[in-house]
Amino acid sequence: QLQAYGGGLVQAGSSLRLSCTAPGRAPRNGVMGWFRQAPGKEREFVAARRWSDGNTQYDNFVKGRFTISRDNAKNTIYLEMNNLKPEDTAVYYCAATTRGLIVSSIKSGSQYESWGQGTLVTVSS
Repeated sequence: QLQAYGGGLVQAGSSLRLSCTAPGRAPRNGVMGWFRQAPGKEREFVAARRWSDGNTQYDNFVKGRFTISRDNAKNTIYLEMNNLKPEDTAVYYCAATTRGLIVSSIKSGSQYESWGQGTLVTVSS
């Protein structure tokens, strides 16, 4: 069971760091990442990192503001979110797969078999 935490209410321009921990040891292969769903909108990809080679992918809207990183020892990924905008308001979900996804598949939520419970990020203007 993935455990995600770190959300909260912040003002625009602020920073937050989300964390997501998976049980057990970090796999050699697989991908962990973040998706988000804003009220009334579909879930969308945010960022992900592939375990095998550290390849990272970002949605264009967050590129340059968000950074995904990992701690192998803790089997945890982090999402450092800087310069937050009201449009970033959403429930953020971490997701994981044990399969080694090709780059073109990393952004597809259907490729992930494990999901966390979500953590709410609210950015006020």
